[in-house]
Amino acid sequence: MANTSSAKKAVRKIASRTAVNKSRRSRVRNFVRKVEEALASGDKAAAETAFKAAQPELMRAATKGVLHRNTASRKVSRLAQRVKSLGA
Repeated sequence: MANTSSAKKAVRKIASRTAVNKSRRSRVRNFVRKVEEALASGDKAAAETAFKAAQPELMRAATKGVLHRNTASRKVSRLAQRVKSLGA
């Protein structure tokens, strides 16, 4: 357990930061899941609207440090590719 006051404060900060990151990660997963479900149902219009909502959420997670920049870009790219191929 933390002994010094600075270490105790660090533990508090880490706990609050973890809670924030957890909620952000969960939010991203929910948005991505909505796109996945729309793709599975084959509804192109729903997939496009879900993707348009998910894309800024993924990039926001990257800027906040929840996801790595390249990971977010890769996820956006792959989702966009799948949404695009749905119509073809």
